[in-house]
Amino acid sequence: MTNGLALALALVVLAATLGVAVARPPYLSEALAAVAGAVLLVTVGAIGLSEAGDALRALGPTVGFLAAMLLIADGCRREGLFDAMGAVMARGSQGSPQRLLAFVFVIAAAITAVLSLDATIVLLTPVVFATAAQMRTSAKPHVYACAHLANSASLLLPVSNLTNLLAFHASKLSFLRFAALMVLPTLAAVGVEWVVFRRFFAVDLRRPRRAGTRPARPKLPRFAVAVLALTLAGFALSSVLGIQPVWFATAGAAAMTIPALYRRAATPGQLARAAEPGFLIFVLGLGVIVQAASGNGLDTAVRAALPTGGSLPALLAIAALSAIFANLVNNLPATLMLVPVAAAAGPGPVLATLIGVNVGPNLTYVGSLATLLWRRVLHAEETDVELGEFLRLGALTVPAGLVAATVILWLALKA
Repeated sequence: MTNGLALALALVVLAATLGVAVARPPYLSEALAAVAGAVLLVTVGAIGLSEAGDALRALGPTVGFLAAMLLIADGCRREGLFDAMGAVMARGSQGSPQRLLAFVFVIAAAITAVLSLDATIVLLTPVVFATAAQMRTSAKPHVYACAHLANSASLLLPVSNLTNLLAFHASKLSFLRFAALMVLPTLAAVGVEWVVFRRFFAVDLRRPRRAGTRPARPKLPRFAVAVLALTLAGFALSSVLGIQPVWFATAGAAAMTIPALYRRAATPGQLARAAEPGFLIFVLGLGVIVQAASGNGLDTAVRAALPTGGSLPALLAIAALSAIFANLVNNLPATLMLVPVAAAAGPGPVLATLIGVNVGPNLTYVGSLATLLWRRVLHAEETDVELGEFLRLGALTVPAGLVAATVILWLALKA
């Protein structure tokens, strides 16, 4: 098979796999679609068996890390951490929609940074719905904030997003250095979101409301908070101790799950489902598909299009192109394609790419797997999103957020 034909087939398979992930037909899961696509490409010779194995081995530690973090997030849910966050929001907002939005911003950003954006989408969004209903106010601004903060606030730590984990390994930075470089860009991106949200949803935030019941005093689960704190401390010390962060994540997951199994608060089947094996298989299959496309010429095209160097214009161009690419093919394939090319020019371009693939997906439904998952959560709550409203909000937040975060990153790299 010629390189051109193999590339065309790999791109078709990629598009079909992402289409299944977006549409979620009842007869075909995204995991099965990704595996079938990867097997097809190996069978026809678009990618060799050894190259496919290399792609799986490269993604293995990242996928294992993600599984451990999903188990930690599920343990926090089981221990009542998210219910406690709902009580904090309801009590602290004192019946004010504006105060509630502020609490949602802070809590969503914190949960995204520490437990990953999936926890914000799947576990926090239903709590926000319930809190808004308890306050008898519009849930729209606060639910939109969960979606936007799940993407924009995921810049902070290597553990905040699967895209971060991929970029972290390529950047060759320590955990603390990564966080130090990204803290101000994250604040800049979230700050843009805050300013736009206050104006965009001004009517909803001023809407008259009836008094609801006084919320109970929140009680934070000490065990869950302690496990989270110790796991994060392990991440911070991982570079100093020479231990891969995945082992601290595994220890945290064990601390959450073993007592739950002993107390019969969770079953092995429930824990297996909490680790989302279908999504993990989807990521591995997608990695093989993207490697087939890259190995047959796509990496050459990306290398020609992506600027190099650490100047401000170069970083802005990298962030913008990464955002466009994420909205065309989804941010996970975009990261798999772009990060290896950006890494050749150093950590600055890698982090600029990360800004593009994390902030950029707030522009469209398909830009991020988290946004697709958010829409499914909304459907479960018997509500939906207006496409025009979603696009207008994205048009106001994404360009300004990209520029603000990238400029701050450039300054941080110069410091």
